[in-house]
Amino acid sequence: MTTSNTATGDAGPAVREELARLRDSIDNIDAAVVHMLAERFKCTQQVGRLKAEHQLPPADPEREARQIARLRALAENAKLDPAFAEKFLNFIIAEVIHHHERIAEDTVNGATPSANRTTTSSPGE
Repeated sequence: MTTSNTATGDAGPAVREELARLRDSIDNIDAAVVHMLAERFKCTQQVGRLKAEHQLPPADPEREARQIARLRALAENAKLDPAFAEKFLNFIIAEVIHHHERIAEDTVNGATPSANRTTTSSPGE
């Protein structure tokens, strides 16, 4: 997001200032979310490598179901739409499984899983 005031129309200086302050907060939160996701994905890459080394399946439907239920409860407590939280987690889960599959393929083929590939995290892992 940006702190551009192009859409503020005839708003007075106090409104523009408050809008800029709120947008700055949003920008900071967005940055924190990206950094937290990156850290989470580093952990799930490690999970993917461990699973591949021990021939464990990339997906764990039971854990995924527990994580979805857990995230829905957290969302409810935080006054966030649980359906939105579930959609968000399902997106992450699908991406993590994809990465775990790729890591498993690389392991089977004797390739070193690339640390530079897009990193993602499985919700539960």
